[in-house]
Amino acid sequence: MKTMNPIEPQPPTLHLPLSFLARPVRADIAEPWLLVLLHGVGSNEGDLFGLAHLMPPQFHVVSLRAPNVMAPDAYAWFAFQVAADGRRTIDEGQERESRFLVGELVSSIGEQLGIPPERTVVGGFSQGGIMSLSLLLTQPEKLRAAMVWHSRLLVQVEPHVAPREAFEGKALWVSHGTDDAVIPLAAAEHTRAVVGTLPIALSGADFPGGHEIRPGELQQSIDWLQSLTVA
Repeated sequence: MKTMNPIEPQPPTLHLPLSFLARPVRADIAEPWLLVLLHGVGSNEGDLFGLAHLMPPQFHVVSLRAPNVMAPDAYAWFAFQVAADGRRTIDEGQERESRFLVGELVSSIGEQLGIPPERTVVGGFSQGGIMSLSLLLTQPEKLRAAMVWHSRLLVQVEPHVAPREAFEGKALWVSHGTDDAVIPLAAAEHTRAVVGTLPIALSGADFPGGHEIRPGELQQSIDWLQSLTVA
């Protein structure tokens, strides 16, 4: 997904090992929240940051660049291949490293900004959604919720899902395109089936369209984020 960034990024106030863009929380917010955004494969931190100005003002928004270089201005959280029969294989080492790194960065950002895990949300599109979902399911103590657009649950992650009691009070948004030809709708259905066995507040829906975030989907995602801050 490519978006235009209509606002100038604020000067960074964070110290992180990855490149990032940040939009600070509105100054009058007494108890700020944190939203960490993770882009899809082949993109960069400027992509989802184009949505930052639309996010609820209670959120400090940080958009991270993935660590693995594919091409100029194109990055990935992990490499993958799709066989002729549609089967996907991933670089499991890169995925594990990125999953650990994202968890460490989310904690570091929260500590630097003084925002606790219970007011922290991680969100991502496609491969960034994979990382967001993986973090919630394997390290739920680091965040309150995950927002997952057009993504899937890795089979490599399922054995590492945290115990049921770790998910009390957690929330998850899962939305997908009914005609997504990149990651089939069945992937979202599988995610919901797995999450449905856990005490996670599951929200989201499927929207007409392909592998992209449509306006109605985006608005409902933003409304969900806003609802977290008043729950």
